[in-house]
Amino acid sequence: MKQFKFYNRIAGWGAFLIAALTYLLTIEPTASFWDCGEFIATAVKLEVGHPPGAPLWMIIGRVAAILSFGDVEKMAMMVNAAAALASAFTVLFLFWSISHIARKLVNNIYYKGVDEKTIVYPLHELIIIMASGMVGSLIYCFCDTAWFSAVEGEVYSMSSLFTAVVFWCILKWEECADERYANRWIILICYLMGLSIGV
Repeated sequence: MKQFKFYNRIAGWGAFLIAALTYLLTIEPTASFWDCGEFIATAVKLEVGHPPGAPLWMIIGRVAAILSFGDVEKMAMMVNAAAALASAFTVLFLFWSISHIARKLVNNIYYKGVDEKTIVYPLHELIIIMASGMVGSLIYCFCDTAWFSAVEGEVYSMSSLFTAVVFWCILKWEECADERYANRWIILICYLMGLSIGV
């Protein structure tokens, strides 16, 4: 299990870096069409956008705008960069979810009845699991719907992030549901779902 966790973390952060570099190199330098200009303007001034308002997104956008250190011309780009990073984190959690499911499938085929904590995967099984996660997460990364949402100051990238994190938390809870304190995952899931309403 330690062996799997080590490679899973490395490959997951590799998928994150690919997504982050892709999105940050292709972000909109200013406001783009549709609602993006409104979202950027309301985030910079910390105002209320059109209903339902997206207050958590506005706060995160404001923090990103502050990181432009008062350079008004860079504020839109920084808000767009926050959306790009949210999408890159979505790819990370998507990778971890897919590799978790792929590991379960491998365990059901080859290791039925064996305690998961004692399994040491041979190289070819590790490659299959990691490749499944990498292919699935990068397909999402490069699909045009996700990419278009990732490079502009819109709420969709952060909404995707919350969806990916909640699903990953569900898988983590399922893994330890019979253990003591497993309900902490349920509490975290409820908290994240509550926060996501603000996006």
